[in-house]
Amino acid sequence: MNQQQLKQAAAQAALDYIQPCLTSDAIIGVGTGSTADCFIDLLCQEAHRFAGAVASSERTAQRLQAGGVRVLDLNDVDYMPVYVDGADEINPALQMIKGGGGALTREKIVASVAQKFVCIVDASKQVSVLGNFPLPVEVLPMAVRNIKRAFATMGGQSRVREGFVTDNGNLILDVSGLSIEDPLALEQTINQWPGVVTNGIFAIHAAAVALVASEAGVQQIKPIDH
Repeated sequence: MNQQQLKQAAAQAALDYIQPCLTSDAIIGVGTGSTADCFIDLLCQEAHRFAGAVASSERTAQRLQAGGVRVLDLNDVDYMPVYVDGADEINPALQMIKGGGGALTREKIVASVAQKFVCIVDASKQVSVLGNFPLPVEVLPMAVRNIKRAFATMGGQSRVREGFVTDNGNLILDVSGLSIEDPLALEQTINQWPGVVTNGIFAIHAAAVALVASEAGVQQIKPIDH
């Protein structure tokens, strides 16, 4: 199986997993990225079974709407049973790095509201320690230089993602050279820096379950204490 087929397998497993959530009044949270796209395409085939979705990006909203799914503003939603999204890296505690597609802030907001975060990945995204994938950080434009200096004190090398502006009108710094031994502490630390909107460590809101696709099939993984 190639990587696209693995993504498709993880997406199908997610649709199977959330079947109990697909009720006439249910709102489903949906992420952003290539694996999430596979899930969206499958979810759209079930559009008649649930009330609508909350999208984590404009891109996702457009894909859902094109498939016949009603897209709601999160402020109009009181309860959301599940959020389904991919990850750029995921550790055994199901803490993640996300934001390769630049939607990390809205992803984090939607994930924080859902009762359960279901992460869908292929096995190449599993790591023992986060940080090999550059950490995306959404920042206000005027703070870029200062945030770069802060990461340099940690040994991080930061670069502005060229030609990219987030749905919120901000910039993304991609930070390499970090070995993230304590994701929760680092997530909290970075988020306190003035000018940071949020960073792509998902430890405060880690996944409740990961559906990991490999040549051997899709494995359902629960978090191991980190």
